[in-house]
Amino acid sequence: MNWRIVAIAAAVALAHGTAPAQTQGVSRNEIVIGTIQDLSGPIAALGKASRNGMQMRLDEQNEKGGVHGRKIRFVVEDNGYDPKRTILATHKLLDQDRIFLMLGHLGTATNVAVMPLLFERNIINLFPFSPARQMFDPVHRLKFASFAPYYDQIRQALPLVVKQKGVKKPCIIYQDDDLGEEHVKGAEDGLKTINMELAEKTSYKRGATDFSSQVGRMARAGCDLVVLGTVVRETIGTVSESRKAGFNPVFLGTTSLYFDQIHKLGGPAMDGIMAAHTVAVPYADSASEPVRAWIGRYKAKFGEDPAMHAVYGYTNADALITALEKAGPNLTTESLIAAIEGTKFPSDMFGSAEMTFSPTKRLGSNRARLAEIRNGRWVTISDYFGEN
Repeated sequence: MNWRIVAIAAAVALAHGTAPAQTQGVSRNEIVIGTIQDLSGPIAALGKASRNGMQMRLDEQNEKGGVHGRKIRFVVEDNGYDPKRTILATHKLLDQDRIFLMLGHLGTATNVAVMPLLFERNIINLFPFSPARQMFDPVHRLKFASFAPYYDQIRQALPLVVKQKGVKKPCIIYQDDDLGEEHVKGAEDGLKTINMELAEKTSYKRGATDFSSQVGRMARAGCDLVVLGTVVRETIGTVSESRKAGFNPVFLGTTSLYFDQIHKLGGPAMDGIMAAHTVAVPYADSASEPVRAWIGRYKAKFGEDPAMHAVYGYTNADALITALEKAGPNLTTESLIAAIEGTKFPSDMFGSAEMTFSPTKRLGSNRARLAEIRNGRWVTISDYFGEN
């Protein structure tokens, strides 16, 4: 071996501030983190809030000097909630920005489309904004999920509410897609644990605005509880139509509808809706002092009140920083994986469930708790339930 050539190559590498086997996205002074959000499409409100929450926490850390002397550069790409645009954005993040990991990528179909691209480049898909089971199942060393799946939320919550309310005929209305099917499967499996079945199932096409036929069908079946496999507009439409028709069962949903837009847009008719959730909607006049201070900082930075996804973004970025600190100054993909697997992520000021990971457990927690809309706002009404 020509040791003179080796020595010259090493000297050149050191002159550029890198080691010969440098991890992509990690240099002496910087860590490059990427994310893909919908900033211009149908769920842009969620994407912008997610971006803002992550940006806020990362900026706070950079103001403290970063992590082990490295500042975090946060690269955000807009996909308009289009899987094809997502693939193009991913190639840019990998090849031009050379990201270390993907954080908080929004959307199920978009994540599924690009995870193979990330994994073949040894890039972690960290805490995607999707409650789908594909985010952690099947297990993969580069997958880490923080959202309790819709399936687990309704599977665990439904038997509890059935017993509490003395329900005899549980039913479901659901969106005719993967989101809806996860609610159906979770409801069916949850009811099996108490030897019950759904008395009625009715669906609607994504984008529907008239729910009179579905409401009529459930009313005629005598449903006394309706699982809502719905999102914001469709939740408001279903419940409003039910109230108008004098049909008033227990309504139970998940985080697919746990947003303050429900009562802000739907008004008093939304009172009584229940939902499984994790972190709580941040109301400035009822939050703890740390959350009120956080809301104030957020409004000063972005000029608006924080939406629910801003909280998700902030807490996910905070968990990333915890793991980066534990991974130490010699940061690599492997050292970060070991740090995540070896860390117990505690509950935070928003009330998040504790998260743990292992080589065979890639979902931080599947625990959830119940909330109900009372007098025009979400109120948490139970402790956490679930296996974790």
